[in-house]
Amino acid sequence: MQWVVNAFTLPLAALLLLGGALGDHFGRRALLVIGTTLFALASLACALAPSLTLLLVGRAGQGIGAALLLPNSLALLNAAYTGDRRGRAVGIWAAAGAITAAAAPLLGGWLIANADWPTIFYINLPLCLGAILIALRFVPESRDPAAGRTDYPGALLVTIGLGALTYGLTLWSAHQKPDPISITAIIAGLALTAAFLAVEHRRGDKAMMPLTMFSDHSFVGLNLLTFLLYGAFGGATLLLPFVLIEAARYSPVQAGLAMLPLPIVIALASPQMGKLATRIGPRWPLVIGPTIVAAGMLLGMRIVPGQSYWIAIFPAISVMAAGMAIAVAPLTTAVLASVDPRHTGTASGLNSAVSRTGGLIATALLGAVLAANGAALIARFHIALLVTAAVGISASACALLLVRVGTTPERR
Repeated sequence: MQWVVNAFTLPLAALLLLGGALGDHFGRRALLVIGTTLFALASLACALAPSLTLLLVGRAGQGIGAALLLPNSLALLNAAYTGDRRGRAVGIWAAAGAITAAAAPLLGGWLIANADWPTIFYINLPLCLGAILIALRFVPESRDPAAGRTDYPGALLVTIGLGALTYGLTLWSAHQKPDPISITAIIAGLALTAAFLAVEHRRGDKAMMPLTMFSDHSFVGLNLLTFLLYGAFGGATLLLPFVLIEAARYSPVQAGLAMLPLPIVIALASPQMGKLATRIGPRWPLVIGPTIVAAGMLLGMRIVPGQSYWIAIFPAISVMAAGMAIAVAPLTTAVLASVDPRHTGTASGLNSAVSRTGGLIATALLGAVLAANGAALIARFHIALLVTAAVGISASACALLLVRVGTTPERR
């Protein structure tokens, strides 16, 4: 189960940096279309896969396609709008993702319950075709002619490094103890990550992750906040439907319905929060939002089998949703505004990579919870929620201590 998730998340997290840099260099719309096409082809491969191994290969292909399309969709918006309009556009971008996230669990649950599992991949094909046609018809091309950050050695090092680190952490959490293989994989992953940083330092401004961007304390704080917040949130939202299905005996459709407040609240509130953040600055929304997310996770510790949805589950999910709605758009807007315009694709890719890496590591560490049953599953679920709440508070502290008011270029 962990690898079905992480076979997608690993290349997505590792290659988002390269995807953003390639968009800056070759054209952001072009990479958006190429990434969406690859995602569609990989979805077809997943649907036709006759074995788990080939399914994981297809999932990795989806991750590569997503790494090309995701940062360039956001960089296109950033190039097209400025000021308050940019904040609102980013908010609408986040809301659009939340709206589709609302439909996906319901549709996926219904398809699994009433059809065969490959249909959850076939459904991507018409969606990808529609996205490609809209991009070609309505989206103007955007690029930085001076970009030169096609850093293939760096991309290879960070992909293998994250893969080794994820593999080691997954084995460790699944076996609930370290062993020679997991320790070796973790050490190799850390060494390769260090080698990646050395390559980026040597390449300077031509690196796919220019280290000069980290000279700004706000940029560092925003990315550390992203890693912590999305790691905590990703872990909690992976466990919630799993526990509802395995322990509370919800059907896949019921589990999807249970999670519905999350995307609805984010979709409704994100555009307004993006616009507000451009006026008051991102610091206080980014302090308050993760704190509220952490409160929702603590409320989730009241979830036990047989408990009413409206008494235990709905409040926890709704409070988490409110916190993410406060934080998502201001965080995205602040990251894009904290770098030079020619680095927007790189900054977008980096921040998306950081958020996915947080979820990647969280998923790798959840083996002990996912392997449990009955009362042990609930007990470990509650411990996991307590840990994720502490991580959420740490994210809030990053905003308070490191993010400065007025990080946008217009205010500097």
